[in-house]
Amino acid sequence: MPIAELQVYSVEEADVTGGVCLVRCVGGVARAGQVYAVGELRLVLRRIERYGRPVGFFDAGHVAKVHLTGAVVALLSRGQVLTSVPPDGHSLDALEEWLATGPPLGDEPRPRALRSLAVGWMQDETVPEAVRLRWGRVALAATYRCAEAEGTAGPARGAEPAAVRGYLIREFGPDRGGDPAALCRELLELIDLTPERAAEEARTWRDLPRPRIVHLRTIKILITRMALVRPYLADGDPVAETVDAWVAVRPRLP
Repeated sequence: MPIAELQVYSVEEADVTGGVCLVRCVGGVARAGQVYAVGELRLVLRRIERYGRPVGFFDAGHVAKVHLTGAVVALLSRGQVLTSVPPDGHSLDALEEWLATGPPLGDEPRPRALRSLAVGWMQDETVPEAVRLRWGRVALAATYRCAEAEGTAGPARGAEPAAVRGYLIREFGPDRGGDPAALCRELLELIDLTPERAAEEARTWRDLPRPRIVHLRTIKILITRMALVRPYLADGDPVAETVDAWVAVRPRLP
């Protein structure tokens, strides 16, 4: 995220959850959802108002009334400068605490930045496993937020979260990484075809309209995710049998 700086004119109201300040943007572009540093503490810019109306951003040289989250708002003083910080400037504890509040999507203009950060830490084998698992949960939450922010629907909505969930199960086992059967059941519910019907369409997939080809490719991705956790399913389990049927079809799909 680009760096922005806000200079405090006055604190209009404040309590233990945050408050409202009149500020001037003295650098960059201030956007709803940015996080600002006050020493070791963090403030979230939740809402911007100009001329009595909410706006998504304002740039250098302009004044606005901003709604901030964080008890430190009450301690801000006139002339103090707040500097926005990038996602990798946040501690894991702070990110977990922030996500636990169920923040609206407007609080995160670029959810993929958080997803990329969390996935990187999740996959870093030099990091203790317990910490990698925590980053995995952050990555999963960020991935769901990406799908919601981008309006992803249907099978595509489950593809990226399944990648994170499958990785956690494969790396840390079903006890700590998640329930492989539950993951497969959820992915199967996203598929609107039977294996037989998919195989039939696959025979002439080059003649299909592009949206249909993309749909079949997305199903193939979901099958790949299920195949990763198939070793953890008990033979004879109906879910395992269905997964096996789809795995057999996968090579024929585009």
